[in-house]
Amino acid sequence: MNKKAIISIATVLILLGLDQFTKIWVKTNMLLGDEIPIFGNSILLHFTENAGMAFGLEWGGPIGKYFLSTFRIVFSGVIIYYIIQLVKKNAHTGFIVASSMILAGAVGNLIDCMFYGLIFTESGDFIHQHVATFVPFGTGYAAFLQGRVVDMIWCPIIRTTYPDWFPIYGGQPFVFFTFIFNIADSAISVGVAIVFLFQKTFFDGLDTFKEPELIAAEEGISTAEETAPQA
Repeated sequence: MNKKAIISIATVLILLGLDQFTKIWVKTNMLLGDEIPIFGNSILLHFTENAGMAFGLEWGGPIGKYFLSTFRIVFSGVIIYYIIQLVKKNAHTGFIVASSMILAGAVGNLIDCMFYGLIFTESGDFIHQHVATFVPFGTGYAAFLQGRVVDMIWCPIIRTTYPDWFPIYGGQPFVFFTFIFNIADSAISVGVAIVFLFQKTFFDGLDTFKEPELIAAEEGISTAEETAPQA
């Protein structure tokens, strides 16, 4: 196993470990809606669950959930295959790391969908005062692929009120960045951002995706041509 493959596997395992550790801790120690300040009121742990996509977005009810979970499985498989090809073709290490981050995020949320409904009880809230607990496999709150994704990171950077003169929303509260997310969501977002920001470095030149042996052969030919006596 080469160095880039080890880096990719380590990236996925570290992010998955952090993601699942935080989710399980929140799930088994907090009620739905509980908040713990991390950095004043700008960064908080705020426990919520969603049945759909990243950042609390939902679509299509139970059928949509099955579709989304199936898509995550297929997407994860495609990303795994793609990373294997990147490693074989000696792609830029940064590209492999970014792709591995995206894979870790997809798998992290997929684990919630696949298994959390099978191994946890329902999470209580302010009315139903109990935290979730582990139960025997298959006796949890939902069927396979119907588990809810645990979200907990909330960054309400700005909390203010719309001015009275503002149309429709005048006088109502305004919060900048209302989405609540998790480490898996963050890994996907940061991975995509890295690819976007450094795409020129990652994709500029076909040498990035050539086999190492082919690169060496071409460099040898080029050196021979440069040193050959001129007629």
